[in-house]
Amino acid sequence: MNIHEYQAKELFRQYGVRTLEGVVASNPDEAANACKQLGGNIWVVKAQVHAGGRGKGGGIVLCRSADEVYEAASNLIGKQLITPQTTNEGVEVRKVYVEEGCNISKELYLGIVLDREKELPVIMASTEGGVEIEEVAHKNPEKILKVHLDPITGLGDWQAREIAFGLGLEGKQIKNCTQFMKSLYKLFIELDCSIVEINPLVVNTDNEIIALDAKINFDSSGLFRHPDVENLRDTNEEEPLETRANEVGLNYIKLDGEIGCMVNGAGLAMATMDIIKLHGGEPANFLDVGGGASSKQVAEGFRVILSDPEVKAIFVNIFGGIMRCDFIAEGIIEAANEIDMSVPLIVRLAGTNVELGKKMLSESGLDLIAADDMDDGAKKAIQAIRSKA
Repeated sequence: MNIHEYQAKELFRQYGVRTLEGVVASNPDEAANACKQLGGNIWVVKAQVHAGGRGKGGGIVLCRSADEVYEAASNLIGKQLITPQTTNEGVEVRKVYVEEGCNISKELYLGIVLDREKELPVIMASTEGGVEIEEVAHKNPEKILKVHLDPITGLGDWQAREIAFGLGLEGKQIKNCTQFMKSLYKLFIELDCSIVEINPLVVNTDNEIIALDAKINFDSSGLFRHPDVENLRDTNEEEPLETRANEVGLNYIKLDGEIGCMVNGAGLAMATMDIIKLHGGEPANFLDVGGGASSKQVAEGFRVILSDPEVKAIFVNIFGGIMRCDFIAEGIIEAANEIDMSVPLIVRLAGTNVELGKKMLSESGLDLIAADDMDDGAKKAIQAIRSKA
């Protein structure tokens, strides 16, 4: 789960991670009034969207008067912001964050992520602050410092100092950076984060270490432990179909293709999408119904898939283990009786209760296309679309 910058910075402050003061605004008047609240003579207006590269898209504006803040907010709120990480349509800006200015002497990068290969948290830091870290990794990988951490012992002072030295910090800056990183790591662990990123992390002229930006992604599997964090979810920033599927316990990700996929198990779902592409098709979604879905969840999965107007066929690929084939068949029948199944339906069933599942489908009178295996199903789904073209 992602949250906005202003929400991430509020969590930072709760953990003692230094940020600048800022005010969230939903309209230009609130943005202009924020100048009085914050004081000073320079402010930055930042579009609050779940997308990186805001600066390149014009979503971060430096202002030197309340009038300029008002104008910047007017140009952002209610408009579509296009960044390197959005579609060509962009995303709507509903709020801006007005933040006080800062005298910057150095820009850095700092992030904490999970290294899935080593199964350890890793702190990444670089002197190339303000630049996309992926770009640095591609062009100058030697400029990225990496320190893996033992989750039992955590981040030691010596490791934090090692990073600070590597960033070229000195004197008071090293002590401040050490405490900053230890507070940030505590947040990362205690809130079940999957990524915490600050780009840029800055050193001001008073040698303070400050998070000028803030990005936090949470491990959705751990949200049950943090209802206060889950309340930060902004469904306006999420794909509506993904939100709808999530509400009934389905793992759905919308894609840009024409073949809707309903599969049990993430690995099989990935393989299904791969084989569709291998034969020249494009999957319209990733949908893992899991191992314990009910027939009603399966039916809701069909409703979600068919809510995508780009879907021209549906490929159901089930290998029944915990998920029984008769449950899938029941869900297909229930969905077909309630929804206009207006696209070809290709079904491949294998595993637990497969014969019962096939019998239920054959006796249902549904117009579906049976597939012998995954390869056959992918080919038939593509053929069904082409035959209707």
